Amino acid sequence: MPRQFFGTDGIRGVPGVPPLDDATLFALGSSVAEFLHRDHASPHALIGTDTRESGPHIASVVSAGLQQGGASVSFAGVLTTPGVACLVRNNDYHVGVVVSASHNPYQDNGVKLFSHEGMKFPDAVEEEIEAGILKHRAEKSATALPNLAPDDSLHHQYLDFLRSRVIPGAPLKGLRIVLDCANGAAFQLGPELFTALGCDIICIGTEPDGRNINAGCGSLHLKKLQQRVPAERAVFGVAFDGDADRALFVSADGKIINGDGVLLAVARYLKSQNKLPGDRVVATSMSNLGLERVLARENISLARTNVGDRYVLEEMLKSGNVLGGEQSGHVIFLEDSPAGDGLLTAVKIASLVALNGSLDSLVAGFKDYPQTILNVKVKSKPPLDSLPEVARALAEANSALGENGRIVLRYSGTEQLARVMVEAEHDSDVQRFSQSIAAALRSSIGA
Repeated sequence: MPRQFFGTDGIRGVPGVPPLDDATLFALGSSVAEFLHRDHASPHALIGTDTRESGPHIASVVSAGLQQGGASVSFAGVLTTPGVACLVRNNDYHVGVVVSASHNPYQDNGVKLFSHEGMKFPDAVEEEIEAGILKHRAEKSATALPNLAPDDSLHHQYLDFLRSRVIPGAPLKGLRIVLDCANGAAFQLGPELFTALGCDIICIGTEPDGRNINAGCGSLHLKKLQQRVPAERAVFGVAFDGDADRALFVSADGKIINGDGVLLAVARYLKSQNKLPGDRVVATSMSNLGLERVLARENISLARTNVGDRYVLEEMLKSGNVLGGEQSGHVIFLEDSPAGDGLLTAVKIASLVALNGSLDSLVAGFKDYPQTILNVKVKSKPPLDSLPEVARALAEANSALGENGRIVLRYSGTEQLARVMVEAEHDSDVQRFSQSIAAALRSSIGA
């Protein structure tokens, strides 16, 4: 059934406007508490935020709803999304609540929920919570909001976890790294972590003011990092997004290494250690065909899922795989955590660079097929196969490309967009077919 509040990554919107108005947020807290009371007499929630100026208020309103529903609340303050998931899983919390809009600009915000296992709730649970929101939204919300005081010990606990994830024997002391923390949730954790590991760090994006999260920095804006890494003679750079659930890398000469490169580097290491079950890695439909080809040459298969880390995790759990992720930089190391974690990914890559000498050596032989992703604004989201003009453009492109290219056409889960991804051996084919499909979309449902 259509969902009113939850998208592919929690609830997302503009603070003060439904679904991020106080009445809906309070009802969300009440609904979550009601859901938890089925299995727990005294449910306990953990809340964390990123650095957006709207975060503390949203956290307070959701907390008021939780408390009204009989749940107790602990507040982590500014903490990464995977940090909240980690702490929920390793402690006696029954739910994790993250106030963040990830890589979006500061004007947006959102709420994500994690189960006591540190995983996103399945669709059925989110639909149940939605029904509770609709029921509780008619009730009077809190007039006095709780004053949430951060528990700093939670940060130290998460840092201890990350430090323990270094690959044994990796000589990290003195490793020169540039960190871009996106003026987001990793702005303190990132420098503290790599300083504690003995690295020599240079920082970008560690001065949040509530409005500069993801602004010209972080994983969506890599130009500064590409310039800074060679200038500082660093061995590599890493950029996080606003809630640090993803990480992208820059090699010593300024080349971008995305999530596909991370999957290749880690898969090679795990296979060499006989720690890659089934010699299989899980990625999504967006991962480049070049990754599939280079893994195949090393007798490693690539399974693909729909876009979204929840679908990657679902396949990993079903098939017993330990490594999976997305081109965008969400990478899951299942033996460490079920959540994509940018800081954890950075620890793993730093370990491998320290053991092997360079980031480039970790991804040797990987050649991206030319690829483009076009975003087309749409006024509605009918089933794509119901649009004749789009179907004709797709059929023509697929027939021409055969096995030497791929096309992925999907709607964004959080924005009013259709995304057209085309990759092929020749860039001319990429441009030709991406434009023809985008034109068909604009003609059919363009905004």
